[in-house]
Amino acid sequence: MNNSLRAQQYSTRAVFFIPGFALAAWAPIIPYVKARAGLDAAVLGMVLLCMGAGSLLSMPLAGALTARHGCKKVLIATTLLICATFPVLSLVSSTWLLGATLFCFGAVMGAMDCTMNMQAVMLERDSGKVMMSGFHAFYSVGGFAGAAAMTTLLSMGVAPWTACLAVVAVILGLFSLFSRHWRTDRVTQDVPIFAVPRGVVLFIGTLCLLMFLAEGSMVDWSAVFLHEQRGVAVSQAGIGFAVFSSTMTVTRLLGDSLVRRLGRVRTVVLGGICAFVGFLMATLVPAWEGALAGYVLVALGCANIVPVMFSLAGQQKDMPENLAVPAITTMGYAGVLAGPALIGFVARSAGLTTAFMAVAASMLIVATSMRWLKV
Repeated sequence: MNNSLRAQQYSTRAVFFIPGFALAAWAPIIPYVKARAGLDAAVLGMVLLCMGAGSLLSMPLAGALTARHGCKKVLIATTLLICATFPVLSLVSSTWLLGATLFCFGAVMGAMDCTMNMQAVMLERDSGKVMMSGFHAFYSVGGFAGAAAMTTLLSMGVAPWTACLAVVAVILGLFSLFSRHWRTDRVTQDVPIFAVPRGVVLFIGTLCLLMFLAEGSMVDWSAVFLHEQRGVAVSQAGIGFAVFSSTMTVTRLLGDSLVRRLGRVRTVVLGGICAFVGFLMATLVPAWEGALAGYVLVALGCANIVPVMFSLAGQQKDMPENLAVPAITTMGYAGVLAGPALIGFVARSAGLTTAFMAVAASMLIVATSMRWLKV
């Protein structure tokens, strides 16, 4: 790999780190924001949906902007807008203003998510090396660092506003070091703002939706399952997601070499089967230790499937990548938003165990579907 591509590789890792860092740093200040705005739980839930709405609306737009202006300009704009909106979240006391700020924050996060994946697809294709799992790992590393940094600052008595400025300082530091290596590729012809996914893109997007649904089930329901179904104290139930998250991060850091050895198709097949077995173990083994072991297997299985899907999006010919990547990202994000709510609906009517079994079945669908995926 030449020096230019190597510099782009490091800069792409940095750009994956930034949104993971910012989003995770937001989570610890939510209780402060709730108190400042005087919100009850129901209103807070509605306000938080504004972030998801902003992300979903901006993702297709990001593809068109990147095609016309290049990744670099869009990434610069979204990074600076994250730095501008993030501190405001700790200051607003109006419900409507908080919702509007969260909408803007979610919009720039969604646009950055699409654009960084497009840059990763182009770089992986040009370098001829498997890199996608490593890039996605740095999003997880950023998430761990952001949550740890913000929690540490707040526990030391630092005001939320000041802690937010510290987060912005870290982001601007990374921006100053790496932004000059972000890609400037652009598409000369006009491109639509949104295109309905078709062909293999729709197929890949559907698989991503199922995978993000599985990840979302771990984020929102792993602790609930340990507490309600396995009798783990509520104060300790968070260990489930901690085990899942740390396992996924390590697996993605090692994922590129794994994908090179196994190949993309075999990685997805074995990953889907591993996640299927993990969900079965978590739901059928009565001991809470069995559930934790199941969470580990789910993380091992899920970790590299979504990165492989983005790599395949860069190889397919049914749609241009500036339309395919936003479409796939939007479908995946829909799984994150709708999945936990769907699991809650199933759990209410048939029990949480049944809901997890349904997710397990979806992992088996992902594993068996690769026989029909032609890129």
